Amino acid sequence: MQQEQLIFFPPFRLDPIDERLWQGSREISLRPKTFTVLRCMLEHPGRLITKESLLDSVWHGTHVSDVVLRSCIQEIREALRDDPAAPKFIETVHRRGYRFIAPLSTQLVRSSESGVRSQQNFQLTPNPQHPAPTLVGREEELRQLYRWLDKTLNGERQTIFITGEPGVGKTTVMEAFLKGVPSQESFWIGYGQCLAHYGAGEAYMPVLEALGRLCRGPGGGHIIEVLDRYAPTWLLQMPSLLDVDELNAIQQKTQGTSQERMLRELAEAVEALTAERPLVLVLEDLHWADYSTLDLISALARRREPVRLLVIGTYRPMDISASGYPLKAIKQELQLHECCEEMPLEFLTEAAVAEYLLMRFRGSSLPDGLARLIHQRTDGNSLFMVNVVDYLVAQGLIIQADGHWKLRVEIAQLGMRVPESLRQMIEKQIDGLTVEEQRVLETASVAGVEFSAAAVAAGLGKEVEEIEEACSGLARRGHFLRPEAGGEWPDGTVAARYSFIHQLYQEVLQERVTVGRRARLHRLIGEREETAYGDRAGEIAGELAIHFEAGRDYRRAVRYLGQAAEIVLGRHANREAIGYLDKGLELLKLRPDTPEYVQQELTLQTLLGPALIAVKGYAATEVGAAYTRAHDLCQRIAEPPELLRVLRGLWVFHYMRAELLTAKRLGEQLLTLAQVEQNPALSLEAHYALAATLTCVGDISTAYKHAKQGIALYDPQQHRSHVFLYGQDPGVYCQLWAAVDLWFLGYPDQSLQRSQAMLALAHDAAHPFSLTTALFTAAILHQLRRESQATQERTVAAIALTNEQGFAFWPAWGAILQGWALTVQGQEKEGIAKMHQGRSALQAMQASWLQSYHLALLAKAYGKAGQTEEGLRILTGALAEGEETRQHFYDAELYRIKGQLVLQSGVRSQNRSRQVRSPRSEVTNPQSLTPNPHAQAEAEACFLKALEIAREQQAKSLELRAVMSLSRLWQRQGKKEEAYELLTEVYNWFTEGFETKDLREAATLLRELR
Repeated sequence: MQQEQLIFFPPFRLDPIDERLWQGSREISLRPKTFTVLRCMLEHPGRLITKESLLDSVWHGTHVSDVVLRSCIQEIREALRDDPAAPKFIETVHRRGYRFIAPLSTQLVRSSESGVRSQQNFQLTPNPQHPAPTLVGREEELRQLYRWLDKTLNGERQTIFITGEPGVGKTTVMEAFLKGVPSQESFWIGYGQCLAHYGAGEAYMPVLEALGRLCRGPGGGHIIEVLDRYAPTWLLQMPSLLDVDELNAIQQKTQGTSQERMLRELAEAVEALTAERPLVLVLEDLHWADYSTLDLISALARRREPVRLLVIGTYRPMDISASGYPLKAIKQELQLHECCEEMPLEFLTEAAVAEYLLMRFRGSSLPDGLARLIHQRTDGNSLFMVNVVDYLVAQGLIIQADGHWKLRVEIAQLGMRVPESLRQMIEKQIDGLTVEEQRVLETASVAGVEFSAAAVAAGLGKEVEEIEEACSGLARRGHFLRPEAGGEWPDGTVAARYSFIHQLYQEVLQERVTVGRRARLHRLIGEREETAYGDRAGEIAGELAIHFEAGRDYRRAVRYLGQAAEIVLGRHANREAIGYLDKGLELLKLRPDTPEYVQQELTLQTLLGPALIAVKGYAATEVGAAYTRAHDLCQRIAEPPELLRVLRGLWVFHYMRAELLTAKRLGEQLLTLAQVEQNPALSLEAHYALAATLTCVGDISTAYKHAKQGIALYDPQQHRSHVFLYGQDPGVYCQLWAAVDLWFLGYPDQSLQRSQAMLALAHDAAHPFSLTTALFTAAILHQLRRESQATQERTVAAIALTNEQGFAFWPAWGAILQGWALTVQGQEKEGIAKMHQGRSALQAMQASWLQSYHLALLAKAYGKAGQTEEGLRILTGALAEGEETRQHFYDAELYRIKGQLVLQSGVRSQNRSRQVRSPRSEVTNPQSLTPNPHAQAEAEACFLKALEIAREQQAKSLELRAVMSLSRLWQRQGKKEEAYELLTEVYNWFTEGFETKDLREAATLLRELR
């Protein structure tokens, strides 16, 4: 068979056997001499090849001019799309020759039908005594994988799922494929494996494993640089790759991140990396994947930017059959959008089993019926097949004599001796080991799929060297284990690492360990690892939690579950955190009700609240339950440090549900606690809580005082840590409420200045959620000032940041404000639909925060659209709900708008009446009609009520609007003098804001009333 070096210079490859040039799956046609010129240059990469040497090599013995050579070079450049002015492949050395400058790699290949040729060692050299897995019956699957690799080289991202039952050969096919992928110099190859966990598992575990291996491998320094530039949040999760200064710098740079930002960052980093080399990312056993890893796979698959990325995941279909398992839904969604492919592996055929026997026992005289018997017994399960043949050799049933392999017994006798199932087969193999080897393997199965010899030594109470010797002997014989890269624990322990060849081996061995012995082994291994890691034990918190739970040491299990939750919360993996915390709370039920138990539960409940907020929203019932339970626990502990976080969590829950009396009481409790403890940080949070709550209640002036006190207390250096504790920057929020209160109190210019200070502080804080809140608040303030363009600009900026970060709460507000802008532009139907979209989203989150405000906008929109009855219905509901929740800050405006709609409705009633009396007459312009007396009286009562409320709240901006509406009505009724006096009084009160629409209209109305 012909052999040659296949030459890769991405995204191209040159086939020297068939003399073809490929780009992905597309063949590029070249003339024979042109192909030879290119091949000559590729054989000497980076070196100057003179014109004379090229002419002699390609046209040896034939006289041709330089023009012919230049024509070939031009053809090559056109094929490669290479610009001679900025070359990526061929550099011209003036008057001398040419140099091939692109990096390239080579791979030994043999003739194949595939566009990407098969590597010679796809099928491993057989060794009947200690065989490596031999690949048979998977030729078409390999060809398909290489076809997908072709597309990857052409810039088409590929996401592939290889599926099959345990032992069918998923990993073997994967390994054979990877051996055919060009060397690491031309490809990045990342590998990660999911492990069995309870709950959701550790967030991004297989992806971080793959990234860690890449960063520690050849070219890893460059990968770290790319991650630092494009994906610092990911680099932060691998602190061992950084020194202290680098770690601190990245922590500053990644404040206030979100899961969506992490997904976007890694996608951009992958795109940057694959511009240099294609990336093959292998993630095995996705049936055990955490939610975040699956979200990442989906995000990478659905992006549309060209990228040379091939993601291959393996999983067992039976393990994702449950309807609630997320991989099933994600895979179906990706298939629906044609963003992934699936390659199910079927069991091997009888012919494939026969081929395996032929390869393994070369020169054999085995009977034809042996392949049939093995196929019938194993159903073509690859792992079972290999184990059966191993067993037959080990039992001396297949022997070698005179250089030939033969079966020592008849086929019929052999059938009686072959186990019926793979598990029985594995049991037989285990029974053939020494007692000491069995105990080592059983203990190793408790330690994990991959384990340190030191952990097994701890479980057995033996020296590490003794365990290493036993494991290395098993690995050399190909029994159960294979060696992995060694590792060192933080305490200096150095020990070899091993892994089970297949998960099923570990499962069968673990089932042999009695319940009591298994618990003891877990406890001993956990204690040894805990000691080895010392104050760094949190790095393996998830693993320690498993060991201590299985070891029935629930105290330590709960502690490490809490630490594991904190770690994944740092990765914004809230669902995984909830899984850890729920498990910890479940284990606590098994412990006696002691003070230590109370403290542990309080810690978990305090962590659970923010995770639930992120997943379900501020006002979700589960959030309230977590914080209420935590508050009850606080009453049982003297001065618990968690009390502040618990009170604040309860406050935000009730506040966002517009349960304002409860929120006010909690805010006052916070302030009292702060004063008793003389704690400025606590005082800051208390003033912020009261400023927000009292504004919504309608006590505007008191709210403003609290906002100012919070601003005075705020120190950016001291209080930026609140971002991590509560997810918000308190300085930004105090400025926010000060700006809102100033507008209500009648200081629109000072309000705008506060708004600008709020935005500047939010930008300095570099906290995305606080900045998003600031942008939306600025948009609301511009809306209150009736500045539609500025409102739209701030909303667009806020929505862009919201989409980038993936915040769940703010898109609803974006829709409401955009809806208002559309109504101002005369698109009432579209604007109303947009507002309803936002309201539906808020209702789904059970968030009633500032509901009076957006209902007022919606009611006005209906009035503008001529649907006054619907507008009045909304206002009636808003006022009734305000009475229930004590949300009164916008009551004056609600009554004023109601009065306007009543007048509008009265005008329409008059118009309908005239049409009935004079059906043939032209319809009178409704604006020229006077509302009926009943409508005027009702509207006047509404305006007077609005005026009363505004004065009571000292809300001068709302008082001005109420007076203007009342003055216009009195003007119609001929009471111009009363109207003038009333409007003059409130207008003269103002000292600023005379360029705002409200005050300009007031000035115009005053001139009309004179």
